Amino acid sequence: MQHESEIREPLILGKKSYHQVTEDIVRPIEGKASKYWYMLLTASIICFIWGIGCLCYTIGTGIGVWGSNNGVDWAWDITNFVWWIGIGHAGTLISAVLLLFRQKWRMAINRSAEAMTIFAVMCAAIFVLLHTGRPWLDYWLFPLPNQFGSLWVNFNSPLMWDVFAVSTYFSVSLVFWYTGLIPDFAMIRDRAVKPFAKKMYGIMSFGWGGSARHWHRFEEVSLVLAGLSTPLVFSVHSIVSTDFATSVVPGWHTTIFPPYFVAGAVFSGFAMVLTLLLIMRKIYNLENYITIKHIEYMNIVIIVTGSIVGVAYLTELFISWYSGVEYEQYAFLNRATGPYWWAYAAMMTCNVISPQLFWSKKLRTNLMFTFVMSIIVNIGMWFERFVIIVPTLCRTYLPSTWNMYSPTFVDIGIYTGTIGMFFTFFLLFTRYFPVIAQAELKSIMKSSGQEYKERHAAHGNAHPDAGHGHGGHEAH
Repeated sequence: MQHESEIREPLILGKKSYHQVTEDIVRPIEGKASKYWYMLLTASIICFIWGIGCLCYTIGTGIGVWGSNNGVDWAWDITNFVWWIGIGHAGTLISAVLLLFRQKWRMAINRSAEAMTIFAVMCAAIFVLLHTGRPWLDYWLFPLPNQFGSLWVNFNSPLMWDVFAVSTYFSVSLVFWYTGLIPDFAMIRDRAVKPFAKKMYGIMSFGWGGSARHWHRFEEVSLVLAGLSTPLVFSVHSIVSTDFATSVVPGWHTTIFPPYFVAGAVFSGFAMVLTLLLIMRKIYNLENYITIKHIEYMNIVIIVTGSIVGVAYLTELFISWYSGVEYEQYAFLNRATGPYWWAYAAMMTCNVISPQLFWSKKLRTNLMFTFVMSIIVNIGMWFERFVIIVPTLCRTYLPSTWNMYSPTFVDIGIYTGTIGMFFTFFLLFTRYFPVIAQAELKSIMKSSGQEYKERHAAHGNAHPDAGHGHGGHEAH
């Protein structure tokens, strides 16, 4: 006799029927937006417009308006690029890796995490395009037969691989996200009253009918895309880290960079997912679907990845001492005790010490504490990228090139603008697209819904799979 474990808490609370799930998830799209949504959107758009102004100023004047100087030629722009790419990591990890491992708790959070990935990569792309200095001449980078002299792409350069990795990652994530949305678009199309909305959702749903064949193909495509995305999770950030690791700069030229960057990316990505989900859960009243259990699982991932990052920091320090190379030793000594010691202290506190508080169940299930911590982790991860780049370049081999870096208002403006852009897109996404994959949620109603859990507990010996089928695949 099989028995279902009574230990696991339900993932869908509130004794919902299939129809109620649909109603709850469609309410933000069909109803009126709340005042909080408008307030957040207004603030985001203002930041976005300010960022666009600073971008135009940069293109018109040249990147000399940034704080970058002769010594520190990579500064805030590359810091922000790596930070945004890192944030984009959790989406694909939650969707692809957890799908392959058949984790049910991903179903309430994967849709918004995938959207976050796409918007974060778009923000990162801005810094890459600008960093070439004259983006309108970027076509020179392509291996075209050209009249510009011997300008040929150096395929040995990790910067070149960056372009391939990030663009592949973006396109696969986009297809993965859109594929998952198709059944939900069809559901909204069937409920829509206004002709324009019906037409638009009809186009976006690609004629989805919900037949067994449609579902079969949907499942197959999802699995294939998950299989493609999983290696991308590891390749993208390890290639980004290779930009640093293949240089001869002390403090960068290390083999630990790829795994440590990947762990850091998952760490910051999960923190950003938490920040967004906690806001969204409140605004759209999704407490029954994004439960304390989901928050706790994500906090556990943050403990694990935060600990890996902490071990990586200590390994770097140990290896620099053990190597006996004075330049390497000086690079790390300068990070910890040099002019930017405060950034190093902020990085260590936010990334290594603070996540350890989540070992306490009381703290990792406390929503307010989790929200504050998710922001602290992302601040810490930004400082990590800053510490790797700026203090290292401020003190290189030649003391005559030593100087300090401080961002200008343009640096700060462009960065603020990307944050505004990210939140503008995300808020528009939550208004017009279902933020939870309702079809997937319905598929776990009978194994993880509160009502069914209680019924199993009452019947005790009833076979848990009796009459289960795929409840979620019925049209409601």
